[in-house]
Amino acid sequence: MSNRTQDAIRKWNRAAKSLDLGNRGEHLRYGPFKRELFGKAEGRTLLVAAGTGLDFKYLPAHIEVTAIDFSPVMLSYAERRMGESAAPLELVQADVTELEFEDESFDTVLTSCTFCSVPDAVKGLKQLRRVLRGPGRLLMFEHVRPRLPYLGLMMDLMNPLVRLIGPEINRRTADNVRAAGFRLTREYNVFLDMVKLFEAEKG
Repeated sequence: MSNRTQDAIRKWNRAAKSLDLGNRGEHLRYGPFKRELFGKAEGRTLLVAAGTGLDFKYLPAHIEVTAIDFSPVMLSYAERRMGESAAPLELVQADVTELEFEDESFDTVLTSCTFCSVPDAVKGLKQLRRVLRGPGRLLMFEHVRPRLPYLGLMMDLMNPLVRLIGPEINRRTADNVRAAGFRLTREYNVFLDMVKLFEAEKG
């Protein structure tokens, strides 16, 4: 495990206690979008970055879910919310950049504000492509760097400070998805050009 990943784990271990409070408003605003997106999952599903389990309530009953997070403290909070999931749910401590699942283990991968926090986003996405069965689907709800020039520049300037206590806010996630070998089939703006839904297929 790299030093960068170890630093990220320590950061998110510290953040676990306050994560729910900070995200409460976002879940009220974005919950319907997540429910619609997660409803497209099929079969054996990998949920990346379970966090404290706030997204479990959006999981549909017709899938079987393995939820991972690299932070043991996050998973300890998430365990308390397992009953909120309509789907069968297993929690596993794992780093998305070094997954130990076999090739083509999952039919669907779900992410929710995940790849703004993975230290090496493309490496993590390549791992997701590896564990997806063809033609598996990647369904993502993500905060990204806006393409609008003035907003993008603002995010670039703010990012060094914000990432000390939270996620990166200037990730070019669509580019990273393509760089990992996926075929992007949908990109939908949920809020301005910063909060998006992505749907991709294993290329």
